[in-house]
Amino acid sequence: MNNPFALPSARNRRARRLALCLCAGGLAAAANAGEPAAAATPADKPLYAFTEPEVGAYLARLHATEPDLRQRIVHLARKNLGQPYELYLLGEAPFETHDPQPLYSLTKSDCVVFTEHTLAMALSRDWTGFMRLLQRIRYRDGRIGVATRNHFTEADWNPANRWLATDVTAELAGDAAKKWDARIDRARFLRTRYRLETALPVEQLRDTYLPYEAIARAEPHIAPGDIIQLVRGVVRPGAPESEIFGGSAWIGHLGLAARGADGALHLIHSVEPAVREEPLTALIARETAHNTEKDAAGKPRLLGFKVLRLVADPLAQLRQLDGPDAPRVTLPGGVTFP
Repeated sequence: MNNPFALPSARNRRARRLALCLCAGGLAAAANAGEPAAAATPADKPLYAFTEPEVGAYLARLHATEPDLRQRIVHLARKNLGQPYELYLLGEAPFETHDPQPLYSLTKSDCVVFTEHTLAMALSRDWTGFMRLLQRIRYRDGRIGVATRNHFTEADWNPANRWLATDVTAELAGDAAKKWDARIDRARFLRTRYRLETALPVEQLRDTYLPYEAIARAEPHIAPGDIIQLVRGVVRPGAPESEIFGGSAWIGHLGLAARGADGALHLIHSVEPAVREEPLTALIARETAHNTEKDAAGKPRLLGFKVLRLVADPLAQLRQLDGPDAPRVTLPGGVTFP
């Protein structure tokens, strides 16, 4: 296998696509990335069983038949029901060694991987477009690297992806909104998790959530395709701040909004043992069933939700940031796509 850092100086677009795809799928997947599928995808085949060429062909057909972005998001999320769950699934291989996991995985997901993959696929018409958008969503300004990955959802992912979705939590919560503060120490996180020394400054963050007890006031206004984030924290006087998340509350899980056949608000999300769809009321009941015991033990529990709403035309917003060739993606070492 060629070293992706040693590509010749006269790189063409095909070589750059191959470099970006040299990850979980291996050389065969990279060689076929963006090419037409040889055969039609079975209608009853789950998305996590697709090959890379099948994904590209399916996205092309979906764009041709479903013009609404929100409907494509819900369709793809449901197409992945049953996908096995695995935490800490992705990294920067083969471009970095700090986290040797691959850049993408079709066969498994955790809550972030599932959400990012679904959004990137819904925005894309082919495999190459999906891969580029996935990296633009996962990494700050599309710069691939463990230090530029959007690790902290509230402090990294949400601000970095304002071109895609905006925070409407305060609007939905009204006077029921709750504030929380966090001390985001990225340098400490990277040193502890990856043994990587950086000079990243500490950030003091203030954010807002909708208490789960007040979900009824927001529920009618949450639309399919919205991003729902679960805010968790420790409810006990004098409880220490989380060493990982830096505050008394943090975003600990996320998924995608959908509506059931009866119109009830559902969440489609990746959680052990596999991706599931369930009414939000059922999730709240399960998450809060043992609040008293969790509070007594100083364990984190559900506090409420944040809601992010898709902007009207995400790709147009992204072109304003990245230029006409958006999305802009940059590998370690400075190789830029396209």
